[in-house]
Amino acid sequence: MNRLLVFVFFCIVPVVAQSPAAHPAKTAAPPAAVSAVVKDLPVRKVVLYKNGVGYFEHAGTVTGNQKVGIDFTSSQLNDVLQSLTVLDGGGGRIAGVNYNSTTPLAEQLKSLSLGMTDDPTSTELFQALRGQRVEVTGAPGGVIAGRLMSIESRTEKAAKSEDPGDGGTVDKFYLTVVATSGAVRVIELTPALSVRPLDANLQGQLDRYLQLLSSTRSTGLRHLTMDALGQGQRQLQVSYISEVPVWKSTYRLVFPRVANGSATMQGWAVVDNTVGADWDNVQLSLVAGAPQSFIQPLSQPLYTRRPEIPIATEAQTTPQTHESGEDENRLMSSTINGQLVAPRSIPHDIRTVAEKQAPPASFGVAGMEGLGGSIHGANGGPMTGTGSGSGNGFGAGVGGNIGGGIYRASGVDRVSDAIQEGDVSTNAFDDFFEYSLAQPVTIHQNESAMVPILQQEFPAEHVTLWSDRDAQPLRAVWLENKSNLTLDSGSFSIFESGEFAGEGLLDPIHPGEKRLLSYAADQAVRVHHGGFAQTRTLHHIAMHQGLLVESTTQVDESNYTVTNAAPETRTVIVEHPRKPNATLDSEVKPTETTATAYRFRVIVEPHQSVTLHVGERATFKETIRIAPGDDRTGFIVSVTKLAPGLEEKLKPLMDAEKSLSDLNRKIGEIEAKEKTLSDDEARDRDNLTALKGNDAGKRFVEELNRAEDDIQQARKDREGVEKDRDAARAQVEAIIDRLAFDQDLDVATESNQFGDRRPNR
Repeated sequence: MNRLLVFVFFCIVPVVAQSPAAHPAKTAAPPAAVSAVVKDLPVRKVVLYKNGVGYFEHAGTVTGNQKVGIDFTSSQLNDVLQSLTVLDGGGGRIAGVNYNSTTPLAEQLKSLSLGMTDDPTSTELFQALRGQRVEVTGAPGGVIAGRLMSIESRTEKAAKSEDPGDGGTVDKFYLTVVATSGAVRVIELTPALSVRPLDANLQGQLDRYLQLLSSTRSTGLRHLTMDALGQGQRQLQVSYISEVPVWKSTYRLVFPRVANGSATMQGWAVVDNTVGADWDNVQLSLVAGAPQSFIQPLSQPLYTRRPEIPIATEAQTTPQTHESGEDENRLMSSTINGQLVAPRSIPHDIRTVAEKQAPPASFGVAGMEGLGGSIHGANGGPMTGTGSGSGNGFGAGVGGNIGGGIYRASGVDRVSDAIQEGDVSTNAFDDFFEYSLAQPVTIHQNESAMVPILQQEFPAEHVTLWSDRDAQPLRAVWLENKSNLTLDSGSFSIFESGEFAGEGLLDPIHPGEKRLLSYAADQAVRVHHGGFAQTRTLHHIAMHQGLLVESTTQVDESNYTVTNAAPETRTVIVEHPRKPNATLDSEVKPTETTATAYRFRVIVEPHQSVTLHVGERATFKETIRIAPGDDRTGFIVSVTKLAPGLEEKLKPLMDAEKSLSDLNRKIGEIEAKEKTLSDDEARDRDNLTALKGNDAGKRFVEELNRAEDDIQQARKDREGVEKDRDAARAQVEAIIDRLAFDQDLDVATESNQFGDRRPNR
C-alpha cells in the first residue's frame, strides 16, 4: 500500500487585483501551465522575540508561472499555517499552497486488520495472528504447518539452569497450532522457534504496519510549495512566524587599569538557529518584547473536537536586581535614532533603521584592556586584537561553525577595535524595543552564534550598596546608559584590571537612565542601623457635626554607622526605606530616590567610620465619631486638657453625657429589680401549685399578689426613666450638632527610643 499523502490548498487573494474589463485578453486566455521546477525562496529577514517566536521573511524573484518552495521542520508547520502571508509584488497571484502531510498514526493503523497498537508486545503480535495459516520451524518434530489457535502463558517451577537460587518460578509461553492434518500441537515459544505467516496478504499487512511505524518516527522536513501565477519577472515575499529558542542578552563591563570614571560596556545576543533553513546573509533584528502568540494544531488532520491546553511554565528565581531612581533624568526625553521620544511613550511608527553602508559588524576586542588574547571561530582563524591587553581576558571565544570569529557579516570578516556607529540601531514600536543589525548575518541551520549588539563607554562608578533587605553590603556599579539603545535584561560580568570581579543580572535600562548593578559581596564595609527614635506630637484638633479629628505629626530618626576596613576610600550607598505619607526631615539629602527607598551617598575614608542621620516627618489624621450613649466621657475629659478654652466648650456636652449615663444606669438597676421580682413570682407560683388545697398555700397566695404589684410598679418606674433617657439623648444630640471648634495644639508629645531598629520592608 502506498503511503497516503494529503495535500491541503490555501487560496490567497492577490495583492493587486486584475480588472477583467481592463485586460480582456488576459481574462479570456487559458492559464499557462506552472513550471514543474521548484525554486527555493531563501530567508532574507529574521526578527526574534523574547517570548520564543520568530518572524521570518523569504524573498526572491519569480518569472511567469513558477513553483516556489520553502522547507520547514515538522514543529514549525502549525505556526506557519497560522501566520503564512504571501505577497506577489508584480500583480501575480498564488493559485495554491500545498505541503506533505500524514494522517495520525492511530488513524492509519485503523486501516489495517491486525488490530495492534503503535507499541505492541510479542503476545499482542501472536494474538493478531490467531486463525491465520503459519509455518513453525525449530520445534521438536520438524516443520509444522497449520493455523495458529492461541498463545498462553504458564507459571512453572524453574530449572536449576534457569534459577540459580532453586525453588523459584518462571513464566513460559506456549503456542497452540492446529496442523493441516488436524493434529493439535502445543509448542513452547523459545528463541529458536520461528513462525512465518503463509498468507501473502497478511505478510503485506505486517510490512505496512512496520512501514507506518518507521515513517512516523522519522523527523524529516516539511516541503511547502506555492504556485505563483503571473507574467514577467517580479518580486515574491513570503512571511510567517515560528517557534524558536529565546534569544538571550549578556553583557561585559570592563574597567580600565587607571580609573577614569567610565567603563566599556559590551553587549552580546545569543541566537540559535534550529529551524529548517540556513540564514545566509539575513537582516537580523532582536526584539525585547513578547507579543501574544499561541499554537493551533492546523497541520494535523482532526477527527474529534478536543481542546489543546499548553503546559504552563513557572518563572525561575533570579539574583537580586535594583530598581531605577525617580530623579529628574528619568523624566526627561531620550533620543532614539535621532528622534526625540519619551522613554515610556514611544511612537508606533519609529522604525528608522540606519541605512548607511557601515563596515561589516564582526565583533573584535582589540584596544580594550583586560580583554587581550584572541577569539577563534570553529571554521575560522584567530581574531587577534591590536590594542594592549593583560592577556587574561576571555580570549578563548565562542565562535560557532559560521566562519571566522563570532559570526560572519556580509561574507567579510573584520578585525576591529569595537562595534562602529551604525552597526546596530534601535527601533521602537508598541511597547517593544528592537536591535537591528545594519549588516547581514549568516547563521547556518542547527548552529548558534553570539551576535554583538553594543560596545560603548558609559559613565560608571564603583560603589558599595547596603540595604535592610540584605545585611551583607554588596559591591556595585552605578551605570548610566549614554547610548541610544535600550539595554535588554540579561546577565553581566565585571572585569577589573584584567581579572574577573563578579557577575549579576540587570533589568532593562533605557537611554539616559542610571542603574545600580551589584556583582559581589564587600567584606570590608559594615553598616549598623541603630539609635532609632520616634516622636509623636498631637498638634491640631477640630470638631464638626459629631466628628472629632486629631492631627498628629510623627518624626522618625535613624542613625546609620558605616565602617570601612579597606585600605582605600569607599563610596557607600545606604538605602533607607520610604514610609507612606512621610517626607525627609534632615539636612542630608538623598542622591537618588526610588519608588521604595532613599539612596544616600556616604564617603568613608580608610579605616574610618561615618554616621548618617536620616529624619522623616509624617502627618496622620484620626477621626473619632462622638455619638450619644457611647460613654466617651473619659475621652472628652482628656480632650479638655489639651488647650485652654476647650473645657468651657465641652462642659455642656460633658454634663449632658453624665446625665444620660446616670439615666442609663438607673434603667439598668430597675431592669435588674424586675428580673428579681419575676423570679420570686415564679417560685411563689410553683409553691402554690404544689400546696394546692392545703392551708399553708394561703400564705403563698398573698406573697404572689404582692409580687405582682411590685412588678407592675417597677415597670411604671422604668417607663418613666426611659422617657427621661430619651429626652436626655435628644439633648446630647442637639449639643453635639451645635458643637464646633478648630484649634492648634503643641503640648501632647510622646517619644520612644530604640537601641537597634530594622524597619518593616
